[in-house]
Amino acid sequence: IHQQYPALWERDVEPSGFEWLDASDAQQSVLTFIRHGREGSAPVVCAANFTPVPRHGYRIGFPQGGRWTQILCTDDEKYWGSGVGNGIVEIEDVPWQHHEQSGVVTLPPLGVVWFAPSG
Repeated sequence: IHQQYPALWERDVEPSGFEWLDASDAQQSVLTFIRHGREGSAPVVCAANFTPVPRHGYRIGFPQGGRWTQILCTDDEKYWGSGVGNGIVEIEDVPWQHHEQSGVVTLPPLGVVWFAPSG
């Protein structure tokens, strides 16, 4: 996965390679951010849930519309997790977290999910 998505590594040492979506959701213990690669490279959205409670119906801002695919879930059964996660997320024209689009996802308990644009 790391090699397929340059946003995960291309701009590691550049401030423009990272963008907070929300670092202040202490109520639900969730952090969300975007990793950006170089021009022409697809961004990757990340959400981390630091509680043992799944977060269903959690809205996240996305930098572009369309369909996004969950590319990694640390709660996947292949990692001995509970299997809570997402497949495809349909992005809506609902402004959220400083972006014009957003999507509703499920955040696994004590887990992290990563999303990339489909196709």
